[in-house]
Amino acid sequence: MNQVARRLGKTLALVLPVVLVLSGTLAVTRVPWAVSSSDAQVLTASAKSPAEVAATAAKAPQEALRRQLLAELQAKDPGVALTDLQIAMARHPSLSGYCFSIARSLGRAAVAKYAGSIQRAQRWSRPVCDTAFATGVASVG
Repeated sequence: MNQVARRLGKTLALVLPVVLVLSGTLAVTRVPWAVSSSDAQVLTASAKSPAEVAATAAKAPQEALRRQLLAELQAKDPGVALTDLQIAMARHPSLSGYCFSIARSLGRAAVAKYAGSIQRAQRWSRPVCDTAFATGVASVG
């Protein structure tokens, strides 16, 4: 009996990873590797429509924070948005993985707000999320 259990365990240990890899590979029927002018379609094992997926993504907390901070940057100044980003990261550590991306977006938006003036946007730079704001400002120039 013990030998049968070991044999079954070994079989599962060999077969299960193969099944998981194949099921993941087969779940995606087409991947748009290059950006094209036509709408590239990605089919996955999801039962949601593209509109439902977009609505879910729009409700993601990091996207809500990004939209809020970008609006604040436009209404006030980049310094206020960066301060609020620091506060949000302290209150919600689960969002820290998105900090760099959000701060970089704020950097790009600051340059756009000041009509392409990198120097004026750079004045607001501070070490939020490992200088990601400065990276965003520099990526526009």
